[in-house]
Amino acid sequence: MINVFFCLLSLAFIVPLVLVISISLTDEKSLLLNGYHLFPKVFSLQAYKIILQAPDALLNAYGITILVTVIGTFIGLLLTSLTAYTISRRDYRYRRIMTLYVFFTSLFSGGLVPFYILVTQYLHLKDSMWALIVPYLLSPFYILVMKGFMDKLPLEIFESAKIDGSNEWRIFFTMVLPLSLPALVTIGLFISFQYWNDWWLGLLFIDNQKLIPLQLMLYRVMNTIEYLSNNIAMVNVDFNLADFPSLSARMAMAVLAAGPMMIVFPMFQRFFISGLTVGSIKG
Repeated sequence: MINVFFCLLSLAFIVPLVLVISISLTDEKSLLLNGYHLFPKVFSLQAYKIILQAPDALLNAYGITILVTVIGTFIGLLLTSLTAYTISRRDYRYRRIMTLYVFFTSLFSGGLVPFYILVTQYLHLKDSMWALIVPYLLSPFYILVMKGFMDKLPLEIFESAKIDGSNEWRIFFTMVLPLSLPALVTIGLFISFQYWNDWWLGLLFIDNQKLIPLQLMLYRVMNTIEYLSNNIAMVNVDFNLADFPSLSARMAMAVLAAGPMMIVFPMFQRFFISGLTVGSIKG
């Protein structure tokens, strides 16, 4: 019975993904006549051809997004693990106060306007790649999850390392980080997904077209497609909008946006599952 339940649950996750890929590879007229199917009735790459008409812009957006994701994930993991290690140490005098402070910041937000002023006028990150990285570097939730994992590490190994002459930095990089690998991979995946799927920061802070991330580019393309589809009679263009693959183009953009992460996730699945089981928050 349990096996049947999980098989059905797996299908509930897999079928929508297959359907999205199928729609992106289906001719637009076939979609309108026959509806959605798990396998294309009439195979067509027209949606991808339209999206790839500007390959340089797409590749540049991919490059920016990959760079932001890699740098942001690396720095975010380092800062998260450093903060979590500090407040997990039982001999740190202010660990309870710092833990309360971290938790408090997860309850309240400064608001959009102060956030915008902070990034643009105080940090001067407007139209900078760092505007896509800095705001997501630290999350109270990830810090507390990492702290919960590090709380379970045996204190004796750190005391033994100190007796052998190791300082805090050496203990952290040679002992704490390797032992925290499952939690690091789990949180790293969450951070990378956040960077990869973000378009909001680009919309707020980026005007330079060379710094447009992938999700923001696809968001603008989707809005353009929707506008053209809803205003056929008013728009003067040199092609037939009735033949424009608006439905399949939307799904093709979803495939292009999610494809790389779908490839990366299975590589770290073992660590991800392990991190979920041992990274619970401990009081």
